[in-house]
Amino acid sequence: MVQPVSAEADNNNFEARGLSSSHNLIENSKDIHKVGLPQRRKLVSEFADTFKETFFADDPLRPYKDQPRARKLVLSLQFLFPILEWGRNYNLSKLKGDLIAGLTIASLCIPQDIGYAKLANMDPKYGLYSSFVPPLIYAAMGSSRDIAIGPVAVVSLLIGTLVRKEIDPTTNKEEYQRLVFTATFFAGVTQAALGFLRLGFLVEFLSHAAIVGFMAGAAITISLQQLKGFLGIKNFTKNTDIVSVMKSVWGSVHHGWNWQTIMIGTVFLAFLLSAKYIGKKNKKFFWVPAIAPLISVVLSTFFVYITRADEHGVQIVRHIDKGLNPSSINRIHFHGHYAAKGFRIGAIAALIALTEAIAIGRTFAAMKDYQLDGNKEMVALGTMNIVGSMTSCYVATGSFSRSAVNFMAGCQTAVSNIVMSLIVMLTLLVITPLFKYTPNAILSAIIISAVISLIDIEAATLIWKVDKLDFIACMGAFLGVIFVSVEIGLLIAVGISIAKILLQVTRPRTALLGHIPRTTIYRNVEQYPEATKVPGALIVRIDSAVYFTNSNYVKERILRWLRDEEEQLNAKILPKITFLIVEMSPVIDIDTSGIHAFEELYRTLQKHEVQLVLANPGPVVIQKLHTAKFTELIGEDKIFLSVSEAVMACAPKSFEVV
Repeated sequence: MVQPVSAEADNNNFEARGLSSSHNLIENSKDIHKVGLPQRRKLVSEFADTFKETFFADDPLRPYKDQPRARKLVLSLQFLFPILEWGRNYNLSKLKGDLIAGLTIASLCIPQDIGYAKLANMDPKYGLYSSFVPPLIYAAMGSSRDIAIGPVAVVSLLIGTLVRKEIDPTTNKEEYQRLVFTATFFAGVTQAALGFLRLGFLVEFLSHAAIVGFMAGAAITISLQQLKGFLGIKNFTKNTDIVSVMKSVWGSVHHGWNWQTIMIGTVFLAFLLSAKYIGKKNKKFFWVPAIAPLISVVLSTFFVYITRADEHGVQIVRHIDKGLNPSSINRIHFHGHYAAKGFRIGAIAALIALTEAIAIGRTFAAMKDYQLDGNKEMVALGTMNIVGSMTSCYVATGSFSRSAVNFMAGCQTAVSNIVMSLIVMLTLLVITPLFKYTPNAILSAIIISAVISLIDIEAATLIWKVDKLDFIACMGAFLGVIFVSVEIGLLIAVGISIAKILLQVTRPRTALLGHIPRTTIYRNVEQYPEATKVPGALIVRIDSAVYFTNSNYVKERILRWLRDEEEQLNAKILPKITFLIVEMSPVIDIDTSGIHAFEELYRTLQKHEVQLVLANPGPVVIQKLHTAKFTELIGEDKIFLSVSEAVMACAPKSFEVV
């Protein structure tokens, strides 16, 4: 390292010392740092590392290293059944929290389950079945301490809509239920397979913006569907789009609405919304919105029973069979025409259920500072739905409203799910006949109050402010759901999310760099207006990997930068550009198309008497450029460790000026 030549230099600031040192470094060319060429790795080793980083980034086999066989067996069992690990440290203090939380979410889930089952065009008992068996399986296999398992509104609507397109639930109830169980089975298989094969990253193709829009659209669609029960309409459209629903609603205004039903629904909807407001304003009263649905069911059922409002047009639940889940393994289509349909419906439902459950799990895991294994969650959710499909359940997943109540009620472990499941079991064995006079209007009110929270206006507003493309994805999903159908909305959400990825890949950002005065730093001239351009040199940064999808665009964009800059220089009668410096720090990879584009760029620049210079290519990039002999083409002396060194080597007089 060159030493300072005077005491005055010692008193200069850090940037000035770096500038002087770097300049002296360039004057002595033998001291210039060359870009390091990494040691060439064997193909097998490189492939193994890439495979491991892609599918095993969390290094799940690390705990097994140097362990005896017996210990490995124990670790394997604990991996599959986390309850064996945290169960060893379980105590009465944790049981108290889980018991309170379990009782609280049970009071919320029972009325919700009955309503969600009707949303899926299933008998109410199947909603309760789905909150009995799946939570028990998840408690043993899941890694989240806070998720409350059961049917949810969006998945129930999705199942009900997709299956009804294949089979009419009113004319062919038995086959409809068989297809629901088949879809549930394949949903479980899809979820478990994604987790076992460690393909959980596929779920990430549904962006946050798309999910916000999809959930909001689904919430409005679900609420509109509840107008049938809320208004007492008997003949209601089977379509879910807003136009068809509103035609059906207003077409029945004179002869289909029932004023007693409307009164019951309105009064209790106001009560439920008030309870939610109280719980939101004061976290101490979290139990108010949790227990409000059950209170509503009890009061409305008692009111209908003593007034015999059912004899005056108020539609009621009527009969719910007593008893636990019967086996449904013989009702699943494992082959044939309906098996294929079940697989398609199940795969769609699986992705939505996974997205919701993992998002919920990660949210509460972050709050409590513990890690959530996404792939393990998928296996747990998949297994519980496979078992559920064989025990008369339809697709269950993590419920945000119940999970939030579970969290606020002080749950400690997944035992809260077990407590909830046992309460549901007692309900199935003892209490179900008491729901006979429960009005459908109260179930509609409960569902409407539950799904309103899915409409996140603040999140949509933030998306608009931050990223307009994300907002397009959000609104595309939203409008697709409410104006067409749930599956079209989902398709639009995925399509726009993928289109955004393709747009960013095919049209990467590039930036023109300038020199920050009194430093050796070069930054985007748009972000830093004080940054000055280097006379005789054009410095461009590529903010993406260079692949076949964008290589031609990158080449053309750089040439356009050069053409625009030369036009400005000619207009001002300034010296022409002789060096084009490409800052390659953000370029994490390059393929053969990218290298070919750089070769074409080099030849084009040669015709214009402009020298191509590269600054700071990464190890992967420099290795490929060296293998393709591109470094020989432009010259090893035209590849530098930093933009600063490139400028000082190529335009030292200009550097002194800036």
